[in-house]
This record gives sequence, C-alpha cells and structure tokens, in this order.
Amino acid sequence: MARKALITGITGQDGSYLAELLLEKGYEVHGLVRRSSSFNTWRIDHVRDRLALHYGDLVDQNSLVRTLETIEPEEIYNLAAQSHVKVSFEMPEYTTDVTALGVLRLLDAVRELRLPSRVYQAGSSEMYGLVQETPQTERTPFHPRSPYGVSKVFGHWMAVNYREGYGLHVSNGILFNHESERRGENFVTRKITMGVAAIKHGKQKDLRLGNLDAKRDWGYAKDYVEAMWLMLQQARPDDYVVATGETHSVREFLEEAFGCAGLHWEDFVKVDPKYFRPAEVDVLLGDPTKARTVLGWTPRVSFKELVRLMVDADLAGGGAPVRPAR
Repeated sequence: MARKALITGITGQDGSYLAELLLEKGYEVHGLVRRSSSFNTWRIDHVRDRLALHYGDLVDQNSLVRTLETIEPEEIYNLAAQSHVKVSFEMPEYTTDVTALGVLRLLDAVRELRLPSRVYQAGSSEMYGLVQETPQTERTPFHPRSPYGVSKVFGHWMAVNYREGYGLHVSNGILFNHESERRGENFVTRKITMGVAAIKHGKQKDLRLGNLDAKRDWGYAKDYVEAMWLMLQQARPDDYVVATGETHSVREFLEEAFGCAGLHWEDFVKVDPKYFRPAEVDVLLGDPTKARTVLGWTPRVSFKELVRLMVDADLAGGGAPVRPAR
C-alpha cells in the first residue's frame, strides 16, 4: 500500500515541487488548501488530478484535526506560512497566527490524535537575523529581525518541545533562500527575473529595488524539497541546515540576471527607499555539513545555473508568471 503524505502549503513553490517528488516515489499525496474566493493552484494544476486536496487552515484547529483523522498520513510536511518578510512587518498579528501558532495547532492535533506521523517543520534562515556567527549552523543562536523570523523561531522551538516532551517524530529544516521559476512574484529574485524579461520585451523601463548589498545563500527549490523528504526517512528526528554554503549579493544576482539577457543592470535598476526593511538582515550563509554527512544531501544547481534557469523561464513567458506544462 502506498505511503500517505499531507502537505500544508501545497500550492506554494516548495509544496508543488515536493508534491511532484512524492508522486514520483509512489506516495498518495494529500494537500491542505485554504478556502478562498479564487484558487491559486497554477503550480500544481499539471498534477492536480493525482492529488487529494482538503479544505483547511492553520488558524483553524478543528479543520486540522478533521483532515488528519480522515487521512491518517505517515508523513506531514508543514510548509504553509505567511512567508514574505516585508509583509510580516505590515501584518505581524496575522503572520504570527499562521506561521507561529499554526505550528502549535498542527503538532497538538497530531498529539491529540495519537498519530505515528513523522512531521517536517519548515524553518528559515531568517531565524538567524542579526547573525551571531558566520557561517550559520544548527547550533548558531537565533536573533530574528522580523515578525516572520520571530514566528519561525517559535515554530522551531515548539517542534523541538513536542519532539522532546511527547516523543513526536518532528524534524526542523532550517532552509536558506531557495528560488525557482515558480517563486512568488513579490520575492526579490523573481521580481528581478520578471523585470529583466519585461525590460527585454519592451514592457517595462526600469526596475526598483531596495538594499542591493544584502547577501544571501541562494539555492534551487527543487533540490531543497529532496532534503525535506530525506529528513523524514531517518530513524531519529533532528534539525538540519539546508544551504549551498555560498553567499551572493543582490547586486551579483542583478549582474547575472541582466547578463543572461544581454543587458547591463546599471542602466535599468533604481534604488527605492520604500523597499528597505525596518530592520535589515545583511548576510546569511549556511553550513550544510550536517545535511551532507547525515542525509547524504548536496545541492545540484549552482547559483549561475539557478539565475539562468529563472531568467530563461521568464523571458519565454514574456515576464508573465510561469505555468508548469501539463
């Protein structure tokens, strides 16, 4: 009988790639989706007929209990969140309700139902914030600099608490920035690659951004969901940094992206103060040694390949959102 997995946030970038991976491995894949006036399912439309979708929400404990009772999944991947850092400053209460308390509701539902499910909790490099050491490891202290980062720290420690206090098989993945052609359009990398495409196609004259000196450890989302799966295949739950071990600035991303289209970024990019965060995170650089040695995981796609992949996809789409082919 096929193993059953539940993915919260299945319609997002990571959820769509994880759904594909699990389907390839023969899983029966279930997804939790919020009820809204319009469906934003374009990332999973090409495999939707192979998925079982359930209405539910991390802010509604009853919906979580009902869904878990119905499915009884062997594996649960909690990817749902209000995941945009800048938006978290504008909507801190909502961000906390979903991204922090939502983790508690999910874990407590698993505990109450006495399910033997293995749980993956999606952490973030934003938890490190004002970094205490470089590179960051599983033992680096957290110092979040946004409501999003604070919420992710809450979820991380709640997962540890339920693991140690109740014996739940819960693993935390501390994922550094991971991008793809399915990245949300309000994230800086996708904003850049869509801007390149729009400028190349004559639909846009310039691109306005915030801090060009911010440095991030950027990887490919499709590589990173494999690490999530590997964590839940281990006999013992644990915490893992998932990163490339390389850091690049927004300015470097711009140079690569515009270069892919034969353009010079300096001719089109303007710095706009409104895109700066109230508290900036300057440098994030992960040490993936533990993931490499324990899980056997290594990223396959390089920084340059990632940028090229995203730019080519947006150029082909004329700067419009990329839809996976059926």
